[in-house]
Amino acid sequence: MAARQAPVLETARLILRPFQASDLEAQARTMGDPEVVRHLGGTPFSREDTWRRLLCAPGLWNLLGYGYWAVTASDGGHYLGQLGFADFKREMIPAIEGLPEMGWIFAPAAQGQGYATEGGLAALAWADDVLQAPEITAIIDAENAPSIRVAEKCGFNENEPATYRGEPILLFRRRR
Repeated sequence: MAARQAPVLETARLILRPFQASDLEAQARTMGDPEVVRHLGGTPFSREDTWRRLLCAPGLWNLLGYGYWAVTASDGGHYLGQLGFADFKREMIPAIEGLPEMGWIFAPAAQGQGYATEGGLAALAWADDVLQAPEITAIIDAENAPSIRVAEKCGFNENEPATYRGEPILLFRRRR
């Protein structure tokens, strides 16, 4: 196992840090936005559901040694989004259980500014150094072109059709 709590990572514009209870309101606004969740099942999250999801972040780190970071701006600390790794034990074809799966979600005002790529590259450098997993995966809706671009910029150079919850999805792979 790599860590029991998310380490703090810094880039030129970002700080990736453990989630805090004070992140709830910004995270709830993000997860309650229909545009943000349209590629994540389509149903906006309630504040309560957002809180439950936020509570999962420390659990991932505690159980797996990796997980999600809150992403904030280094020039003031305002919340931008989240990114990281998980093993959600997804029942999908092909199976990815046991592999770190990368994901990212950013507030609408933070999208299109390169934050996901910048944070993703920092998180992947950490993963390469600490986790040393032979492969990292990401699943992305085929219609989510911005997320596909982030994956490609982060070195996910293989993709294949997959099925999750009976629906088609793209499975991206980044080999170490």
